[in-house]
Amino acid sequence: MGLEEALGNNVLTTMLAKLVNWARTYSFWPYPFGTACCAIEYMASVGSHYDVSRFGAEAVRFSPRQADMMIIAGTITYKQAPILRMIYDQMCEPKWVLCMGACACSGGFYNAYHVVQGADQIVPVDIYIPG
Repeated sequence: MGLEEALGNNVLTTMLAKLVNWARTYSFWPYPFGTACCAIEYMASVGSHYDVSRFGAEAVRFSPRQADMMIIAGTITYKQAPILRMIYDQMCEPKWVLCMGACACSGGFYNAYHVVQGADQIVPVDIYIPG
């Protein structure tokens, strides 16, 4: 018996849902999937020098079950592709994916045989930050 079944359409459940949705709009819990030099840049950006906590993103999660946003930073090889998909499938809804860097967005500037040409071939990507 869930909370909605016990209380019906009461103020408590309605206000609780509004509160959770309000909190979700102003903060996210990222899960970093970093494999190369963009991961080093991501680590520097979430450090204390830039104070990313003012944007509500200080709670970096290293468990996909606690995160709602995956940040893919770096090169993805074909051996890593099933692992990336498995981690994405473990995340709870709603979930978002952000690709950071040229290698994650499009496979990098070299067309290497072992590199996936863009993370969108494995998981659906919501935001691209090429560079």
